[in-house]
Amino acid sequence: MSYFGKFYLVGLDAREAANWLFTADISRPPGSTVYTCMLNQRGGTESDLTVSRLAPGPQASLLAPAFEGDGYYLAVGGAVAQHNWSHITTVLQDRKFRCQLIDSSEDLGMISIQGPASRAILQEVLDTDLSDEAFPFSTHKLVTAAGHLVRAMRLSFVGELGWELHVPKASCVPVYRAVMAAGAKHGLINAGYRAIDSLSIEKGYRHWHADLRPDDSPLEAGLAFTCRLKSPVPFLGREALEQQRAAGLRRRLVCFTVEEPLWTCPHPVVSGPAFSTASSSKVPMFGLEAIWRNGQVVGHVRRADFGFAIDKTIAYGYIRDPSGGPVSLDFVKSGDYMLERMGVTYAARAHLKSPFDPDNKRVKGIY
Repeated sequence: MSYFGKFYLVGLDAREAANWLFTADISRPPGSTVYTCMLNQRGGTESDLTVSRLAPGPQASLLAPAFEGDGYYLAVGGAVAQHNWSHITTVLQDRKFRCQLIDSSEDLGMISIQGPASRAILQEVLDTDLSDEAFPFSTHKLVTAAGHLVRAMRLSFVGELGWELHVPKASCVPVYRAVMAAGAKHGLINAGYRAIDSLSIEKGYRHWHADLRPDDSPLEAGLAFTCRLKSPVPFLGREALEQQRAAGLRRRLVCFTVEEPLWTCPHPVVSGPAFSTASSSKVPMFGLEAIWRNGQVVGHVRRADFGFAIDKTIAYGYIRDPSGGPVSLDFVKSGDYMLERMGVTYAARAHLKSPFDPDNKRVKGIY
């Protein structure tokens, strides 16, 4: 996953800048990692990313730059790294924060080892205790992997027990080979981005540019837990979120699974023969499919994929109340839904949270 953007935010005003930029509470000790959003003034989501608090070190390196004040390591999606860089630098300049944003994207690689055997595999490669007590979720450490210094983070974008290894460029190949050698007896295999797409949507993780964009607020997207609205500390976009919360959400992101039996649409939107139906829940969907609720179109699919663990097509889309009122959880739960793909409608079930591992056990290593 070396295509990820990797930035350091360091300097005398880095903590103040981080408080303003990030919606989550990042006032945690060095060694902690926080999932957070960045917003614009309208409360729209410019990014979701992880922010790791750094401790100042005696000697600068690719994994630990020298700095005065505070330091943070930011990991952002690769395809949107430039967008993140532009947003952060604009805010830093506008607010005149005394800090530096350092782009280390080309200097560091990243390997993500995910799944029930990840702890056993990495315990043979890393020189640190990977138990829950010694290495909790959402923490990071500088450790040695096959004789090479790396930053290990216990995180997951696929909903499994796992770690990310952030590795200096020159060390990427030997560290990768060591991981693959240790994993051979555990059945470790390479997985690509399409696997990440499927696994992440099945777990219900957001993917910025698809089900999360600058015109979507974290409240609408089900990410209110990333926003420190109970804290008095201000952040960019907070006023817009407070106004939206007080007025009620006019749309809400909903998870859908394609179900059987399959129905035809009672209100065709194209002329011609009656819509046909199919007999499988393995329906390819890719986004922009219409969402019907009780015979009315209430939105469209933003992101879709097949979930292999639950053996169903999964789709996410924002829905509105045709009457113009707020979209409450009761409104979501009370409707009968269908998803229309290429003139064919399929019965769908709405979920308030992901149907896969809803108790979040797997990231804790409970299988």
